[in-house]
This record gives sequence, C-alpha cells and structure tokens, in this order.
Amino acid sequence: MEKDELIIFCDGGARGNPGPAGAGIVIKSSKKTVKFRKFLGEKTNNQAEYEAILLALKKIEDEFPHIKTIEFYLDSELAVKQLRGDYKIKNESLGKSLISIRNLIIVRDLLVDFKHISREKNKEADKLVNRAIDEGLAE
Repeated sequence: MEKDELIIFCDGGARGNPGPAGAGIVIKSSKKTVKFRKFLGEKTNNQAEYEAILLALKKIEDEFPHIKTIEFYLDSELAVKQLRGDYKIKNESLGKSLISIRNLIIVRDLLVDFKHISREKNKEADKLVNRAIDEGLAE
C-alpha cells in the first residue's frame, strides 16, 4: 500500500430481499485502520451495497481528507460491473445512488478503482454487516 492510498473492504447486505439491511466498512491506510457499521433499515441487497459505498466515501472525507487514491474491494460482482460502467443500471434507486457515488468521486477529485473479490476475502466487512443488522433488530 502506498503512503497516500486507501484500501476499502466494503459490504452491504439484507436478510431477505428486501429485508433488514446493514453496511460494513473496513478502511486501511498506511497509518491506521478504521472499521464501522450501520443498520440501514429495509433495503435490498443491491441498495445496501451502494449505501455502504456512499457511507465509505463520506467517512473518508472526514477521516482521510488528504488521500485521493482509493481501491474498493467488494464481493458483489454486479455492483463492481455497474460501478465500472460494464453493466447498465435499470433500477431507478440504484441509478440515483450511482450518480451520488460518482459525484462524490468527482467533487473530491478521487482516483477510485472498484475490484471484485470473493466473499472469503471480505469476511471482516461481512461480519460488520451482520453485527449492524443484529444491533438494528435488537433496538
């Protein structure tokens, strides 16, 4: 990892589709690691994935404002292909989320790459998703 680069492991998920959903994010820089989770309420799996990415982008604005190069690792191949522009988005809600993500990237002048990884390699973010859902349902 380069000095001015972030690695983000990001996951969003829902129990049921739609169902209670959560986001889990692990952000790693050369100096520190930040982990967080959030209960998202009733969402689809895809909506939760996009919401997790938006949350991560907003978090880095607060925690790492000077870093401009980011690698996102997601276990949703569909989301990665949509974010890269390989697949079109037909769902209006996801389309709006994609626009929000792209706007944040442009406004902050970020160099972002979205990469697909196996669920095995995204376990930490996945655990945070499940904890967020469990905590949200317990309230």
